[in-house]
Amino acid sequence: MPRAFLFVMDSFGVGGAPDAAAYGDEGADTLGHIAEFCAVGAGDRQGLRSGPLALPNLSALGLLHLARAASGRVPSGMPFPEKVYASFGSANEVSRGKDTPSGHWEIAGTPVTFDWGYFPTEGDAFSPEFVEALCSAAEVPGILGNCHASGTDIIARFGEEHIRSGKPICYTSSDSVFQVAAHEKHFGLEKLMTFCAIARALLDRQNIGRVIARPFIGETRSTFERTGNRRDFSVPPPEPTLLDRLVEAGRTVHAVGKVGDIFAHQGVSRVVKANGNTALMDATLAAIDVAEDGDLVFTNFVDFDMLYGHRRDVPGYAAALEAFDARLSEVGGKLKPGDLVIITADHGCDPTWRGTDHTRERVPIIAYGPGHRPRNIGIRSTYADIGETIAQHLRIPAGPHGRSFL
Repeated sequence: MPRAFLFVMDSFGVGGAPDAAAYGDEGADTLGHIAEFCAVGAGDRQGLRSGPLALPNLSALGLLHLARAASGRVPSGMPFPEKVYASFGSANEVSRGKDTPSGHWEIAGTPVTFDWGYFPTEGDAFSPEFVEALCSAAEVPGILGNCHASGTDIIARFGEEHIRSGKPICYTSSDSVFQVAAHEKHFGLEKLMTFCAIARALLDRQNIGRVIARPFIGETRSTFERTGNRRDFSVPPPEPTLLDRLVEAGRTVHAVGKVGDIFAHQGVSRVVKANGNTALMDATLAAIDVAEDGDLVFTNFVDFDMLYGHRRDVPGYAAALEAFDARLSEVGGKLKPGDLVIITADHGCDPTWRGTDHTRERVPIIAYGPGHRPRNIGIRSTYADIGETIAQHLRIPAGPHGRSFL
């Protein structure tokens, strides 16, 4: 029986979303703009990378072909290969919003058809009633922040006061999310997780998608650093996903990185934690080694989004793409006859775009493996086609959304 490996390059959009204007993102193109900046030297950084964006493995798997179809242009400065060794295409998102849960759930065959709850963009983000209930239940003296903010910026602003006061730092973004930063030592990791669990229960009635624990260490503004002990408290998907269907069929789903949290640990057999793309790839390769016939290894490579997209760091994003590309040969060396690898993304986060939020874009679809016949699969009408392709490949019944491209 075949195996499947699903890699989400978190935020690696390829432009061209037909509804981008509705989200204020018309013209956003994560891949295209990174390549453009690198081609003119704006993506250079001494000691990190230089020159045009170089993704030879992804290019040979059809990345430039699918980008041209998705956005109407070939990424600048990248040699266009004549021969492609994978099936390639892109997909439109039908879910509402441009957030992590919506994108991942739709990839797994369950689009989000309802509206998420969001916090106000002006004034206090969180109501006095909610803050009072949360602080009372969690037995904390109050909160800091209470606004829309970048995670690293708000820790720098309030970290020292947080250590002195014992008040957790609470903030949000344009996504449906409540984030809590707290010091691992002075506040305590267990206390942070308890605080977030209480917030999760209180926010269910507001339909907030995620509560995220953001622990950090350090003693001063200049030494604060977020750790790898992040945890996402997500609402469960509204109906069974590909993951649930696989587990019901007796298969093992290996969730690498934050995948388990995104699905509220529904349909997850084994959780593999790792911090950073390098460690995530190491963990993925180890999971491939132990995956048995019929299994799914599902990895989210978070650094593209968290470290580079949101921080609008073009050189960092480019270097991370090149590092990921270089390691794809290691994945290929572990594949068995019948295995299928699918590389995709959950949304965009164009590092050249205004603001610090996700961007509404098409996402790439690259599918390959020993014996797989390469072809152009075009622009798919929903990310759910990815999940249904894996369902067909792993020989379980089709779900109600999406259509396999095998």
